[in-house]
Amino acid sequence: MKLGINLGYWGAGMDADNLAVAQEADRLGYAVCWAAEAYGSDAATVLTWVAAHTERIDVGSAIFQIPARQPAMTAMTAATLDSLSGGRFRLGLGVSGPQVSEGWYGVKFDKPLARTREYVEIVRKAMTRERLTHEGEHWTLPLPGGPGKPIKLTVHPQREHIPLYIAAIGPKNLEQTGEIADGALLIFPSAEHLEETAIRHLRAGREKAGLTMDGFDVAPTLPIAVSPDGSDRDVSALADQFRPYTALYVGGMGSRKQNFYNQLAQRMGYEKEAAEIQDKYLSGDKEGAASAVPQQLIDQTTLLGSVDRIAERMRAYAAAGVTTLTLAPAGFTLDERVASLRAGIDALERAGLA
Repeated sequence: MKLGINLGYWGAGMDADNLAVAQEADRLGYAVCWAAEAYGSDAATVLTWVAAHTERIDVGSAIFQIPARQPAMTAMTAATLDSLSGGRFRLGLGVSGPQVSEGWYGVKFDKPLARTREYVEIVRKAMTRERLTHEGEHWTLPLPGGPGKPIKLTVHPQREHIPLYIAAIGPKNLEQTGEIADGALLIFPSAEHLEETAIRHLRAGREKAGLTMDGFDVAPTLPIAVSPDGSDRDVSALADQFRPYTALYVGGMGSRKQNFYNQLAQRMGYEKEAAEIQDKYLSGDKEGAASAVPQQLIDQTTLLGSVDRIAERMRAYAAAGVTTLTLAPAGFTLDERVASLRAGIDALERAGLA
């Protein structure tokens, strides 16, 4: 199992340290550095900056938002980043959510599965540098009856095949991801529930395409917080710092009817708690929503405590089928975040997974 690092969103208040964190991850041997986008910083610019200041670590979009870019533009960006980074780019895609898609981009959030499948087809075709033609429900290239003609990409990517990932949560999206992608980007993954909530659906998609899970990258992101004194006495306190984060996603990331993270928490057995978190969050009681998050839910979806405890959790994730475990280091200082990075490497070695 490999380790990755997720910088999250640029502009979240730790920008001065983000590059240093990426460089330390590069030095420590982390496999990939991911960056995200929502309606603030774009991931492509951040990844270009990181790639220019690192040597070995891959850089990946987690994610490029599908409603933000035409598929041919995404292919151009991926090819350019792969060329400039010396073959270190990984393309992660996702449909975002209805609030961002329709409120920020003005793109109707309809038929996300069909839209994603078509988008991936166009991106893959464009990156092969064949002349681009496509006839589908959502895109037609070139447009009929006009001056457009089939064009091929002029940039030469460093590699013939750039790894393509999809951010997936729901069962149907997971199955399609297994069928059409090279990897899956997961969030709020519990090792205990991973087979039921994700792996079995990915496996079904792979089988649909006549493939196995071999070579498919299962890449969840987990926040990590290491005990300052090296013990497990403060696990509860460490969990508390992730209450607002968990409440935001389970309670407020989407509407009452469309919140993929709330639905995931329900599938993990937290139906009553997920409803309470959402009720309080959407009513404006964010503190109450955070207080309603069960510690067990946080503990199951983060890495907390001593290096030995984190190593034990890493073994569980590896056994569940995770191939790249991406860490989101907690902490408000560079020293705290770097300490978490180093603890991640130590834990991987103690788990016998390095």
